Order: sequence, then C-alpha cells, then structure tokens
Amino acid sequence: MFNSNVNQGKWKELRGSLKAEWTELTEDDLDFIDGRLNELEGRLQNRYGWEREETREAVNRFLKTVRF
Repeated sequence: MFNSNVNQGKWKELRGSLKAEWTELTEDDLDFIDGRLNELEGRLQNRYGWEREETREAVNRFLKTVRF
C-alpha cells in the first residue's frame, strides 16, 4: 500500500497521468484532491460508481505503473 498522501512536487507530475487514466476527473477534482489518495478514491467512486475495494485496487494498480 502506498502512503496516503503524495508530496506536492510529485502530485503536480501525477495530475496529467490521472486525468489521462480517468477522464471524468475534472481540474476542480484534481485541485480538491491535492495529493490526498483517500480523496482521489472518493472522487473516483463518485464519478464512476465503483465500490470502495474496486476503487482502491484501481488506484493501487495505477500507482504501480507510475514512477514517483
């Protein structure tokens, strides 16, 4: 499991990748999330209608594919 927060420098790098992976996330969503992975999971659940475990697995898979 990854840390529950992404430092600000890395967060700026991840924003584009997140938007490409999950196109329903808006810039406002990304501003609100601001590196907090629990907020990312919440926004993904809301936008895509996923269950908590499904969302957590998707985030973990994504984070394993990016370098940070």
